[in-house]
Amino acid sequence: MEFLETLWSYVATVPWWAYILLFLIIVAIKDVFFNKKHTIKHNYPVVGHLRYFLEKIGPELRQYIVANNREELPFNRRQRSWIYASSKRQNNYHGFGSDQDHFSPGHMFINPSLLPFVVPKDHPSSKNKDLIPSPKAIGEANQRRRPYRPSSIINISAMSFGSLSKNAVESLNKGADIAHCYHNTGEGSLSPYHKFGADVMFHFGTGYFGVRDEHGNFSLDKLKALVNEYPQIRAIEVKLSQGAKPGKGGVLPKEKITKEIAEIRGIPMNQDVLSPANHSAFGNVPELLDFIEIIAEGTGLPVGIKSAVGKMEMWEELADQMLRRGTGPDFITIDGGEGGTGAAPPSFADHVSLPFVFGFSNVYQVFLERSLTHKVTFIGSGKLGLPASALMAIAMGCDLIHVAREAMMSIGCIQAQVCHTNNCPAGIATQNKWLQSGVNPDIKSDRFANYVKTLRKEVLEITHAAGYEHPCQLNMKDVDVSMGDNHYTQTLLEVYGYQKASVPFKGYQHLLECPHLGGGLVNNINAEPQTAQP
Repeated sequence: MEFLETLWSYVATVPWWAYILLFLIIVAIKDVFFNKKHTIKHNYPVVGHLRYFLEKIGPELRQYIVANNREELPFNRRQRSWIYASSKRQNNYHGFGSDQDHFSPGHMFINPSLLPFVVPKDHPSSKNKDLIPSPKAIGEANQRRRPYRPSSIINISAMSFGSLSKNAVESLNKGADIAHCYHNTGEGSLSPYHKFGADVMFHFGTGYFGVRDEHGNFSLDKLKALVNEYPQIRAIEVKLSQGAKPGKGGVLPKEKITKEIAEIRGIPMNQDVLSPANHSAFGNVPELLDFIEIIAEGTGLPVGIKSAVGKMEMWEELADQMLRRGTGPDFITIDGGEGGTGAAPPSFADHVSLPFVFGFSNVYQVFLERSLTHKVTFIGSGKLGLPASALMAIAMGCDLIHVAREAMMSIGCIQAQVCHTNNCPAGIATQNKWLQSGVNPDIKSDRFANYVKTLRKEVLEITHAAGYEHPCQLNMKDVDVSMGDNHYTQTLLEVYGYQKASVPFKGYQHLLECPHLGGGLVNNINAEPQTAQP
């Protein structure tokens, strides 16, 4: 005891700066004599650490201090601010005019009508100002046993439990139930966190997670059992590829496989699980069409495909086969090559597959030339979760819009771009229990619902300004694109060389009386509008 007292009295007499100096000397010795990896630290001991520190916080410095409102990618500050304010029901307006360069190449202008559409007092959207049901009933054209008309043209894109935290998935599902939109499961299968009331689009890829047998092959029996057990599954999406990494498989390391994930995905513990680049259930277009019909017949549900776009030969073959057979996918989701929530090598995200506008216009024209657009519900995915972008996609031929990163931002994502590290600071794209504990599903679900409702409301308001009742009535002449240095614009019709096929629209009442209307909307349409909390 006396020794400790003597030691403490001695320590107390040493000035504080001496300890700092001792610490720096130890760091310097370590940098010079024991560091074998970093030249900067060796050549500039102690000071060299500053370089790595600034590199680590560089993205945050640029995001909050250096970059202007329109400079950042993938989403700039102005876009993120609109999403954050909308999700919290704060003022999402901006004053003193636009800070957008209207003459920049590719900038879009939606053409307003001299006389906008006036909403009658007895119109369904007069009370529910964000009400936009799907213009098409998915699967009706192919006479599926359980067609599905989504209650919302804006829905959640494929993001799986595993990629997102359980609290994030639960928040999105609860919010989707409030907003009457559907929730795509992503390829991690149907988890307990997808079961809070929202309609579900069940999605699977090459790993067949949740619907695979003991050898990793697709099991129709398991899919049928899943659909029968959970009637909220309203459609099935087969992923051929995704925008972030088309044609590339993946490995789920055994270290990341928890007991819960193993049970949900139907995979073994203690061994790496491969998601190959290709499907084992089919290997060509005719086999793909057979596969779709087997699933549709077995489950009674609409079945569609999701893909990024590159070479067009197989798309043409797909459309030709559909023309001959009279059947095919009930919906097609086109994913833009801009990359998304899935982690991917930069070489893939930057260079493999076309951006949405090019990929979608190429595919849509294939079906337009063969008069097949009425057989397919077209879904757009890839940075379309803002009003103008969504309307441009609809004018080009999309019937529905999937949102992913924008949905993540509505529940707190700060675009830290560390989704692939399991260190998401917002607790959304991580399985770290401490980080995800900060995501409160009861609060975040309301914020997601607010975002979707605000997005639909503004889409509908712009639609009315253009002179239409429903967004499906917009066409390629309703949107102009700036040509940049030439200081003039061209319509989408002039840019892409086709006119969108008209979508049969008999008025809102016809859509709302559809027996296949989902999302619980049919039971709530005459009730007071449901308002989420800030």
